[in-house]
Amino acid sequence: MTKTNPGRFFEDYTIGQTIRHAVPRTVAEGERALYTALYPQRFAVASSDAFALECGLDGSPIDDLITFHTVFGKTVPDISLNAVANLGYAEGRFLQSVFPGDTLRSESEVIGLKQNSNGKSGVVWVRTTGLNQSDEPVLSYVRWVMVRKRDVDAPAPETVIPDLADVVPPEALIVPEGLTFDSYDFALAGEPHRAADYEIGERIDHVDGVTIEEAEHMLATRLWQNTAKVHFDATHREDGRRLIYGGHIISLARALSFNGLANAQMIAAINGGAHANPCFAGDTVRAWSEVLDRAQVAPGIAALRLRLVATRGAAFALRGEDGKYLPDVLLDLDYWALIPA
Repeated sequence: MTKTNPGRFFEDYTIGQTIRHAVPRTVAEGERALYTALYPQRFAVASSDAFALECGLDGSPIDDLITFHTVFGKTVPDISLNAVANLGYAEGRFLQSVFPGDTLRSESEVIGLKQNSNGKSGVVWVRTTGLNQSDEPVLSYVRWVMVRKRDVDAPAPETVIPDLADVVPPEALIVPEGLTFDSYDFALAGEPHRAADYEIGERIDHVDGVTIEEAEHMLATRLWQNTAKVHFDATHREDGRRLIYGGHIISLARALSFNGLANAQMIAAINGGAHANPCFAGDTVRAWSEVLDRAQVAPGIAALRLRLVATRGAAFALRGEDGKYLPDVLLDLDYWALIPA
């Protein structure tokens, strides 16, 4: 009897199946320091206890994407260990802040299945919930991933494709308990721009770039305890290259967006996202944003709906004449961020 875990294959999933993922993870100041070392993160609320206290919080929360990566990483051995690719996200909501010392775990429910026409793989949709040590939800999101079949002759399941919202409505966004921007220090935050200073349709080139090295992306993926073989094992792909974890690109692009969006302090929701093309060590990642919407969510607090694009190419280039993503586009992420109104 084998005791090792080969991971689930497409035929191992059933609609309604609930998976409790191992292993709980206590996040601490070490995660914050290493995150800042890996990504040029400078958002003030996630950087400074003093700044966060002035904003009504009990201290500086863990960066929202640390929460996302930690919760996501728990799911990999059960959801995407045998993945061909992680395809997208929807209906992501950050439900409460996470602070150093909190312990996170993850649960996922299978909500969709569709076998691919080649019969060798299929797409699995799961709704994942991250919970803290008090079993309170801190994060919920849907993702879909293409997973290999163990047996190509295994019968295809009934196709179920979930009906997912295009956007989390502003009234469903959670403002962290106590958060206020009444005493917000724009000088210390880094830029003077409020939500009212951004126009719908405005596009922002974040200017800076980061060249990815092999060691740092593998270190980042290990930090999140993400065990997907394509990120570490050079023999797992025919081209012998290690695929960069898509979350690494999300964090790089979000960190780069500080230049132009320094006051978009906290991510409230992820409306959708696509990893448009693979990324490898040696690629230089740049980012640009487009303002899609703006909403008031609490006194003095607004939410900007932003498209964040990570690319190896020029700013504001997204799709070709055929409607497909250009080959240099790595990430197309649609999210809501909280910002002084």
